[in-house]
Amino acid sequence: MSRVRHLLRGPRPEAAPLLVGRACALVGVLDIAAGVFPRFRHSRMHAIAEVLPGALGPFAAALSLSTGVLLLLLAHGLKRGKRRAWRAAVALLPAGAVAQFTYRHSIVGVLISLALLAPLLRHRDQFNALPDPRSRWRALANFVLMSAGSLLLGLLIVSVHTERMVGDPSLADRITHVIYGLFGFEGPVDYQGDASWTVAFSLGALGLLTAVTTIYLAFRPEHPAAQLTEEDEARLRALLERHGGRDSLGHFALRRDKAVVFSPSGKAAVTYRVVSGVMLASGDPIGDVEAWPGAIERFMDEARAHSWTPAVMGCSETGGEVWTRETGLDALELGDEAVVDVADFSLAGRAMRNVRQMVKRIERAGYETRVRRVRDLGDAELERIRRAADDWRGTDTERGFSMALGRVGDPADGDCLIATAHKQDDHPGPYGDLKAVLHFVPWGTDGASLDLMRRDRSADPGMNELLIVAALQAAPKFGIARVSLNFAMFRSALARGEKIGAGPVLRAWRGLLVFLSRWFQIESLYKFNAKFQPRWEPRFVVYRASADLPRIGFAAMQAEGFVNLALPLPRFLRRRRPAGRRPCAHGTTTERSVRAA
Repeated sequence: MSRVRHLLRGPRPEAAPLLVGRACALVGVLDIAAGVFPRFRHSRMHAIAEVLPGALGPFAAALSLSTGVLLLLLAHGLKRGKRRAWRAAVALLPAGAVAQFTYRHSIVGVLISLALLAPLLRHRDQFNALPDPRSRWRALANFVLMSAGSLLLGLLIVSVHTERMVGDPSLADRITHVIYGLFGFEGPVDYQGDASWTVAFSLGALGLLTAVTTIYLAFRPEHPAAQLTEEDEARLRALLERHGGRDSLGHFALRRDKAVVFSPSGKAAVTYRVVSGVMLASGDPIGDVEAWPGAIERFMDEARAHSWTPAVMGCSETGGEVWTRETGLDALELGDEAVVDVADFSLAGRAMRNVRQMVKRIERAGYETRVRRVRDLGDAELERIRRAADDWRGTDTERGFSMALGRVGDPADGDCLIATAHKQDDHPGPYGDLKAVLHFVPWGTDGASLDLMRRDRSADPGMNELLIVAALQAAPKFGIARVSLNFAMFRSALARGEKIGAGPVLRAWRGLLVFLSRWFQIESLYKFNAKFQPRWEPRFVVYRASADLPRIGFAAMQAEGFVNLALPLPRFLRRRRPAGRRPCAHGTTTERSVRAA
């Protein structure tokens, strides 16, 4: 009896979105199968498939196909508890139930629709997530993806009716028939009996669905991702002036493609970016440590309001302890940050022989270095450095998120350091004698964090080593006592795995990391940083559940610029930064929910 009562109560409220989303996806797949495969519609599964929402009258195949695609599109939003997906499903399911009863007098079809509708209505409070940031470029992405999916699905529809197909049309004829059918025209493939109507209605439904969804996405109001406003940036700079020396990644919070939430007292803040449904923060919260819990609570409220997956990349050990204590999240060591104490740095000694020899060789080749504050550079030279850094980037997308500022030479960043390498050539390039650039951001009042390394590909090897040594040697005159270099992911595994006595599991893990280093700078960054004999500071990733780690990792790769899902566009069509920025949401979750409703 207890099990029966448990079944009658239905799923736990917090589990309802996931279960309903999976149920909608399953029904959608069955609807698509019923619309595509004739044998499926005449098999034993037909007793179930024909009463699914959408399988009505003479348009059964087309409507079943359309409904299946719509339910699949809604399933992801339902699993994330999105309010708009809930509204669409609540409208679609009763319409399907009424149609089933009106046209087919099918009680079973009505019951299936109501079986999905009941948990939606009962647990409606669980479907209150606000919409994600969006732009009209999503309409173009939808058109491309839906067109590709419709073309493949249409080709399958055309090909499954082989027994009623007239002749043996080629693949080109079938593709042509699909393209014509998506636009509502008759193609070159002929069928016997009513198969031609089934194929025509199905292809037309796919084309109409592609057009309707694209038009809807193109003409709905834009909701761009929140970005730092001038007021937000001023507040963050004020916090960094008082507490910026605590975290070497603090200044990177001033990236202008991030959003921010402040603690109720305004004494702490967390900056983040939303990538593929992951609310990704980086580094420790900014500001007073005692006010961190308030900022973290606001961060988690924002994640819950939008049904985003919360995650933190690269926080310190102290930051990880606060995050896990205040939120119940877990932490995993991600790697180590290389920090060089300027007072202890020297090129003398056997350990520094390789760096010393490389620097001397480059200096003998005629290179000279200059280390200056951004505010001490003229506008013309700053512009030349900016253009050179952009040209030497090597990729179309800017890489970096957690340890990258995303700009060079901004007037607001006058305290940043720029180290440059120069060499006079007989035939100077477009940037004159400039051969390499390093950019450092402030780390409190007595530190600097490496932000950017760029060099002319035609310059001699060792430019980065030369400029890092120059920056470390010039640091005392700028009052800098510590310099943070690159982050080495999985550094401890690489270091321990190559030592004598390492176990087979550790050696295998190191071997995998070395293999992945062919595409990602894992081992190379570790070895590069190790040249300067730094001390290693561990950094952590904070996550909600182990199942979220692949998604968080993929989102982090997107944020860092290693994976780019944007459509390839000509330069003149690429998105330009808007003149205004949508302000970040600093109100309470309740206030934002009321405004969104």
